[in-house]
Amino acid sequence: MKQSLLFVSIAVLLASCSSYQKLLRSDDMSMKYAAADSLYKIGKYKKSLTLMEQIVPAFRGKPQAEPLMFRYANTFYNLEDFYLSGYQFERFVISYPKSDSVEIASFRSAKSYYELSPRYSLDQKDTDIAMEKLQGFLDKFPNSEYRNEANTMVIELREKLEKKDFETANQYLRISDYKAAIESFENFIIDHPGSKYRQQAFYGRVEASYLLAINSVPYLVEERLKQTKKHYESFLKYYKEGELKSNADEILQDVDKRLLQYTTEN
Repeated sequence: MKQSLLFVSIAVLLASCSSYQKLLRSDDMSMKYAAADSLYKIGKYKKSLTLMEQIVPAFRGKPQAEPLMFRYANTFYNLEDFYLSGYQFERFVISYPKSDSVEIASFRSAKSYYELSPRYSLDQKDTDIAMEKLQGFLDKFPNSEYRNEANTMVIELREKLEKKDFETANQYLRISDYKAAIESFENFIIDHPGSKYRQQAFYGRVEASYLLAINSVPYLVEERLKQTKKHYESFLKYYKEGELKSNADEILQDVDKRLLQYTTEN
């Protein structure tokens, strides 16, 4: 109780700009440490951070360093500066592997990278890093109380990567780059076996193959129509009752009709 009152008293004192500015200019590291802690505990993170940045070098290697470095990382986290919080939590885990705070530090480091993951249409480098960090956390702390939240984030990020790859393939289809579309749909099928976009990817490959065939120079049309039939058969193997079957059937009917002329000519 007395300690709590002390923290409140210090925080109230530091609410005065002049007192805070005097403390910033002071060489009293112990006072700065206590003030930074007090401000942190009442949510005055920016003021606390300014003091922490002054005292972190002075407390390296001392007993106070461990709680200070955790608060330092967590202050960036609370201020939503996720690049720095991810980095500082990682440093904390490396520096204090036996700390009681290692688990939560590892989790918040991974979650910081999750927060940096952009919308699916942008470059997904940070998403890949977040996936790696979250999986590393789950492997290291399989029974963590944060496990469910971490798993939920992994699923969300995985779906984002799936959507990115699927939309990339669709974009190739829209701009009539059919060869690239076929390759992208094939890569998607291989890379994302459980995706909710899987049926659409199988169909997209059929459609792209068909459009490539009918827009090819004459001597390549027959061969590419036959390849389209193979892609259709692959689609049918997995999605015989799928919602896109009727669309695929329409393509097959036209493919068979076009191939018939080659049989007649022979």
